[in-house]
Amino acid sequence: LDTALESESFDYITDFAAKLPMDVISELVGVPERDRQPLRALADTVVHREDGVADVPHSALAAAVELLTYYADMVAQRRSKPTEDLTSALLDAEIDGDRLRDDEIMAFLFLMVVAGNETTTKLLGNAVYWAAKNPGQLDSVLADHSRIPLWIEETLRYDTSSQILARVVVREVEFHGTTLQDGDTLLLVPGSAHRDERVFDSPDEYRIGRDIGSRLLSFGSGAHFCLGAHLARMEARVALSELFARISGYQVDEAGAVRVHSSSVRGFASLPITVALR
Repeated sequence: LDTALESESFDYITDFAAKLPMDVISELVGVPERDRQPLRALADTVVHREDGVADVPHSALAAAVELLTYYADMVAQRRSKPTEDLTSALLDAEIDGDRLRDDEIMAFLFLMVVAGNETTTKLLGNAVYWAAKNPGQLDSVLADHSRIPLWIEETLRYDTSSQILARVVVREVEFHGTTLQDGDTLLLVPGSAHRDERVFDSPDEYRIGRDIGSRLLSFGSGAHFCLGAHLARMEARVALSELFARISGYQVDEAGAVRVHSSSVRGFASLPITVALR
């Protein structure tokens, strides 16, 4: 952050918001600092889609293979020489004699770097963007930094990073007049659910401090509640708190903003801002 703030105008995503989640996850699982930027680039390539193109591009498949190859090598290294990181802990994990296979650990690491990196980065970008679009709301947070967690929650409701949650039906059930069969796949769209006027008062208003509570669906619910929900909230709170400790305000360059092209994720690939330093 301090490096980004050496210039009063910078790309909030590429210079800060995209780096923090990757650094946190990499530190947890044991990725050396020298490898973090290349892995972040691979993770971004995995989820990137061209505008109007539905098929998964070859570049995304190639990046996924490269990521899995890297993690396969890292798992093999930890088997021969354990460390204090999460990867080694997963190798040691055991329940009733049952241990995780290498491919299961690789899949978990892949999920951490792709899902954890992407969604938190987009949350940080969406928060800054929508606060700037609603200056009265932004002023309330600039005046009282204790409102930052409320800012995060309203952003998660108003424009959440993950736009699709999938579930599989395990038994026949009737739901609002429709019979669902065992094995059917359901897709919940939080972007729609969070704008339901039966649940939220004036849902199309970006209102920091509104009562949200357990009605937030950004992280799912039940047995499949997001593993990284607490980490994502903590990262966002720390990132925005540290930013506001250093600046007294900011403006977004909307003309230079670039959104990601994805059917399941909303957010920015680039978000230039100009800040007023304290």
